[in-house]
Amino acid sequence: MTNTPSAKQTVHTIKVTLRGSRPPVWRRLGVASDSTLRHLHDVIQASFGWQNYHMWVFDTATGHFGDTDRELEIRSAASTRLDQVAPRANDRLRYTYDFGDDWEHDILVEAITDAEPGTAYPRCLTGRRAGPPEDSGGVWGYEYLLEILADPTHDEHQERLEWLGLDSADQFNPASFDANKINDVLSGLAIVLTKD
Repeated sequence: MTNTPSAKQTVHTIKVTLRGSRPPVWRRLGVASDSTLRHLHDVIQASFGWQNYHMWVFDTATGHFGDTDRELEIRSAASTRLDQVAPRANDRLRYTYDFGDDWEHDILVEAITDAEPGTAYPRCLTGRRAGPPEDSGGVWGYEYLLEILADPTHDEHQERLEWLGLDSADQFNPASFDANKINDVLSGLAIVLTKD
């Protein structure tokens, strides 16, 4: 990603939806168009509360990008930019995190606009629902986890609370979403693209 502010910087507004989540878990993000896919990976990790413990890959019309792996035909995400693999509005790509839990995210480019002067990117514009806890077993495992947390009589209830580091199930609200908290986390990745 370019680190020098420029009057011609553009921003991709993308919607990132956790595939198969019911109700949907998603984030709408503003990301510098020239962000590398490696940087976009970091943005998605922060936006969903993931901890970057596992392998990941972007599937695009031009190939697979992540940490380079010739055997898996994965090319370098660090040298490939978002505007190269998704140059137009309505372009789509997929991001998969944790090849065991298989968290698949559908990414839709909703718009490409000029960067707002004085605004730092990336930033979370809006979204819905909390990101599932790391290592909770993919979409189906997460649904099962929510069932266990909702039932204090379930055999695994106490064990799952301990695993999550919670004293009670009401400390995790799957319906919660706070763009300000996400933007606080993203601030470590953000820069102002266009000065006033």
